[in-house]
Amino acid sequence: MRYFPAEFEPQSFVQLIFPHPQSDWNEYLEEARACFVNIATAIARYQPCLIVCDDIDVVKSYFDDQTNLIFTQYQTNDTWARDCSVLTIIDEDEDEPLLLDFTFTGWGGKFDASLDNAMSAAIAPIYSAPMKKVDLILEGGGVESNGIGSLLVTAETILNSNRNAHLNKTQTETILKKEFGVEQILWLNHGYLAGDDTDSHIDTLARFIDTDTIMYVKCDDQNDEHYEELTKMEAELKELRDVEGEPFRLIPLPMTNPIYYNGERLPSTYANFLIINNAVLLPIYNDTHDAEAIEICKKAFHERDIVPIDCSVLIRQHGSLHCVTMQFPEEVGLRVE
Repeated sequence: MRYFPAEFEPQSFVQLIFPHPQSDWNEYLEEARACFVNIATAIARYQPCLIVCDDIDVVKSYFDDQTNLIFTQYQTNDTWARDCSVLTIIDEDEDEPLLLDFTFTGWGGKFDASLDNAMSAAIAPIYSAPMKKVDLILEGGGVESNGIGSLLVTAETILNSNRNAHLNKTQTETILKKEFGVEQILWLNHGYLAGDDTDSHIDTLARFIDTDTIMYVKCDDQNDEHYEELTKMEAELKELRDVEGEPFRLIPLPMTNPIYYNGERLPSTYANFLIINNAVLLPIYNDTHDAEAIEICKKAFHERDIVPIDCSVLIRQHGSLHCVTMQFPEEVGLRVE
């Protein structure tokens, strides 16, 4: 048997990929780097942070205090660690972790991701756990685990013809259940964010914050383009049941006001938070709804610190805080010299 640890379970470290001049951040590289420094520094106050760098010396120069920071060198295409990093499952028979290295194709071939796809195998020696290559196109932002048998996904991502066109829904479910050791796949058929390149990743829309609670994006503005889809998604969430047949507790998060850059609406979402040991890193956007989102999270995560981080620059590249991070459970260590 195996299980897929939830993000709210104890962690060993979080992985980031630092922006570099050959990435799409180059146009506003220093702004992006400042945001990544803020994220890494916040993580390091609670647990180690592994930073994948194109140039270790350059990246180290951005941190006056390198406590709890570990650096490893590898040249990537981009910096979306959530989607190109390994996913960790625990083999309960052996009581050991296993790193699953899925195929990353730049969200269905939208962007060159050959270097990103090869990253995990290249830096594998730094992890204290074995790695297994899985012949399935899948991104970490596309799956949410509650740690006790349920995997929450969006059909638009998982069943998109630009991912695994040779598989139908039943075949896909069989593979997901086998690889993650879950009892059920919870499908959402509705919900999206304008400007999102991922084909509606679940981590932009609805998140498990404990075994029986889902925090999700709610749209109250009937004139907003998201209203119909997010209202239908909310109805679907209300119909979901856990493996015991019980409904989930639901906590809505507000939508931001529409945010634009170069005439394009950006996928700003408070659901793209990162849960770490004793804290939650919450993306904010200099928006009038920031304070409301912070208060909701303070009540929901009453035993964790809420650390707001301005992610206005991240959404220019159509992602946010959770998208640039990947947590590893406590069973996985780092081999650091």
